[in-house]
Amino acid sequence: MFPDLRTFMDRLRADSDLITVTAPVDAHLEAAEIHRRVIAAGGPALLFTNVKGRGYPLVTNLFGTEKRATLAFGEHPMRLIRRLVDLAQTIMPPDAAKLWGARDVAGSLLKVGLKRQSLGPVTEVVTRDPRLDRLPALTCWPDDGGPFVTLPLVYTEHPGGHGHNLAMYRLHVHDAQSTGMHWQIGKGGGFHYQLAEAKNQALPVTVFLGGPPALILSAIAPLPENVPELMLASLIAGERLARVPGPYRHPHPLVANAEFALMGEVRPNERQPEGPFGDHYGYYSLRHDYPVFRVHTLAHRRDAIYPATVVGKPRQEDFFIGDLLQELLSPLFPLVMPAVEQLWSYGETGYHSLAAAVVKQRYPREAMASAFRILGEGQLSLQKFLLLTDKHVDVKDFRATLEHVLARTDPRTDLYVFGHLSMDTLDYAGPAVNKGSKGVWMGLGDPIRELPRVFRPPVPPPPDVTDVRVFCGGCLVVGARPFAEDRDAAARLAAHPAFEGWPLLVISDEPERATRSAVNFLWTTFTRFEPAADIHAAKVTLERNHVVFTPPVAIDARMKPWYPAEVSCDPQTAELVTSRWREYFPYGKVAMGDAERGHLD
Repeated sequence: MFPDLRTFMDRLRADSDLITVTAPVDAHLEAAEIHRRVIAAGGPALLFTNVKGRGYPLVTNLFGTEKRATLAFGEHPMRLIRRLVDLAQTIMPPDAAKLWGARDVAGSLLKVGLKRQSLGPVTEVVTRDPRLDRLPALTCWPDDGGPFVTLPLVYTEHPGGHGHNLAMYRLHVHDAQSTGMHWQIGKGGGFHYQLAEAKNQALPVTVFLGGPPALILSAIAPLPENVPELMLASLIAGERLARVPGPYRHPHPLVANAEFALMGEVRPNERQPEGPFGDHYGYYSLRHDYPVFRVHTLAHRRDAIYPATVVGKPRQEDFFIGDLLQELLSPLFPLVMPAVEQLWSYGETGYHSLAAAVVKQRYPREAMASAFRILGEGQLSLQKFLLLTDKHVDVKDFRATLEHVLARTDPRTDLYVFGHLSMDTLDYAGPAVNKGSKGVWMGLGDPIRELPRVFRPPVPPPPDVTDVRVFCGGCLVVGARPFAEDRDAAARLAAHPAFEGWPLLVISDEPERATRSAVNFLWTTFTRFEPAADIHAAKVTLERNHVVFTPPVAIDARMKPWYPAEVSCDPQTAELVTSRWREYFPYGKVAMGDAERGHLD
């Protein structure tokens, strides 16, 4: 495994999978667009050594392919977790033979933990004048509120001494000594701050940049609240994580091999506007008040390298890390939730918008108990929509999973909508920030219908339908006028006889784009609807206080007037990057991808 960022970069360089850009590049918009075009073409990691007006080199796209993500985090943690799960299921009752057979696990676990040392590279330079404006923090999109630190590993400790939290929360750089602290709902660092603020105390915070790749993965992992992320980082790395004392009596030890450590505090009752920011849903998250991180000390390596990423429409770099995390943690799901056999969240929807699961059903409707279990588990509690079945299907294959559910579902009894609940902070489909609803759609047992695959309507569609396209068996994407012009189109179209026999309609502004690929369908559908407001049917009635949806079910996935704008590069930056491509890559080894379409098609 790789003990720090630069040993990983050395390996990428040896594999011809890292390119150095020596041409002057601006951290304002230009670097991000270069990154997006490279990742769209499946290209290499990028080291920018001449970032205009900044004091450090910039590295991006470190994990932007499946190959690099797997290389960074290795196969060791996957093997160890599978072995631990197998052991948990077989070692009881223990006997001498079983314990002897588990000696390999004991050896691995002895390497997991933390170790203290007096000095480390991260403290080669320490200053009380942080000068955050010298960091090559990126402004990624034209309507972003300013530069953002996009790969921060934010470390906090419980004010009562009950463990720590390491997670990734974007930091809007306000000035040379302060940033925003984007603690969304349901986040461990935010819980620590809430406790400190209740006591009118400042919360000490340390932000690491770089370090072992395992540290980055553990910061993103959706672990239960009290599971220590540093232990996961050690497990992934296969060695104890080295830490050094914080300078100037800062209460947190520092990760010895990090590139940077920003030390400071978040004071009680202090808020400042943060954003907008083009986020991983593919839209802007808007300007809201968030706590302020005041940095009093900066420590870094003498030759520190600043790591960053760029998020936006799928699939970006975070997608490859997120899917790898799911693969890593998936063996644990049946251990934590015994009736759950498979579980997958779709990164193309921002992860929190849609998940699918295969569960056991040993008695009628037991599947719903598993739905509640999933929606009550840590970060999964923010899932907006869940597809559920009790028969085998590869849930990573969305098209196959949707067909599997549609062939088995009776929406009158199998579709549930729960209103007045919390929703992911970055999802603006609900009535207000953090507020919305959830849906569960089950398709259980054997198929009850043959899915239609060709649209042959018994009567012509209504004249206001702009287009009709088949996405998969049982699912039509129907073009309609904009929501602002015709709010009731979804309910009206669901009841129209032209669509009889199709279990699912998706009402869209852009049906051609939505059906171009599964990635496009996922993104244009599930990031643009809220279950309680946007699920309609041919007939909707109430029976025994259950809402009965008589098919076809229609999801209104049109853009609503209050939705934030889709992120897109501005024409001036796009033209600049196109014109300078040969300056960035004079040897012609890097293809220029289509950043607007990315991996959507």
